[in-house]
Amino acid sequence: MKKYLVLFLLFSVIFISCSNNEEDEYVDIIADNPTDDINILSLPATPFNYANIVLPNSFQNNAVRNEDNTPINNPITDHGATLGRVLFYDKNLSKNSTISCASCHVQANGFSDPNKFSTGFEGGLTGRNSMGLANARFYQNGRFFWDERAETLEEQTLMPVQDLVEMGLTLTELEDKLSQEEYYTSLFTNAFGDATITSERVALALSQFIRSMVSFESKFDEGLAQVNNIINDFPNFTASENRGKALFISNRSRCFDCHNTTVFVGDAPRNIGLDSIITDGGAGGGRFKVPSLRNIELTAPYMHDGRFSNLEQVIEHYNSGVQNSPNLDNRLRQGNGVRRLNLSDAEKQSLVDFLLTLTDNNFITDEKYGNPFIE
Repeated sequence: MKKYLVLFLLFSVIFISCSNNEEDEYVDIIADNPTDDINILSLPATPFNYANIVLPNSFQNNAVRNEDNTPINNPITDHGATLGRVLFYDKNLSKNSTISCASCHVQANGFSDPNKFSTGFEGGLTGRNSMGLANARFYQNGRFFWDERAETLEEQTLMPVQDLVEMGLTLTELEDKLSQEEYYTSLFTNAFGDATITSERVALALSQFIRSMVSFESKFDEGLAQVNNIINDFPNFTASENRGKALFISNRSRCFDCHNTTVFVGDAPRNIGLDSIITDGGAGGGRFKVPSLRNIELTAPYMHDGRFSNLEQVIEHYNSGVQNSPNLDNRLRQGNGVRRLNLSDAEKQSLVDFLLTLTDNNFITDEKYGNPFIE
């Protein structure tokens, strides 16, 4: 702590002696504060670009822009997302310092958990499968969790911290634990202008980091850029992948009705006929949030309870396994019964092949989304 006090006093002298514009000079000096501890963190001297990622044209159209749930009062900043990255990987966010956000949202798995249920700080299991976080910013109503109980991402980020199974802290305990870590002094100052640590600021920074996780460099994106039309065959696709794409967006399967735009996101929670007798009501009536299909290859197991271990099982569910119930989504109905797709084996394989084109290997290996702690 003495080291930081000396640095602070030195910067204060420079600031008082040289400043003509107090606010601008303060921000410049603070932006140059050291943001890594040689024994703990590995962060670049200049933060990674989180705020101004260059997105392809397919992400610039109104349909995708309208899905963006970034609030006016919490835009993504480079320093804010950097702080969020450290918080995301910091096990100090759990009561016994054994679990971080990244423990249940693994980069290599599209920021999901490869286990059916996630393990909490004392070894207990969560009640539902952890959702992938890629492209979380693109969901218009802005609600989070399978049952959409969190109205915003900012609200969601603090819920696992306080959950008695997941991380087990009160917000006061969270603030006290983080205040004991010297590396947060400069990180909070760079992000917010001073070193004050509050749970609200933790939520803001985590939300900035998560919203910066945009996946847009898949084989699908390469093909779309070549033809600029999702309907036409993509020259970089195999015949099976193009058949799967055509089937995905067709009225026969209606997959695109619920996983819409080039981000492949839903619009509201849906009952997709997992059970005829509802045991988990979700958002009501067995309805659950519709996740983005980006990196779907990596986010198994599937559904809120992780019941399907592979994409073949998911497609077979929609093909022949949908169960009727009073709240079944109308898109899955045919008259008073359930709509069956009657897909051939080749058609089912083509759908799988298409879904695999949504994998973004650059995203899951990008350092700016990786663990900054030196292990």
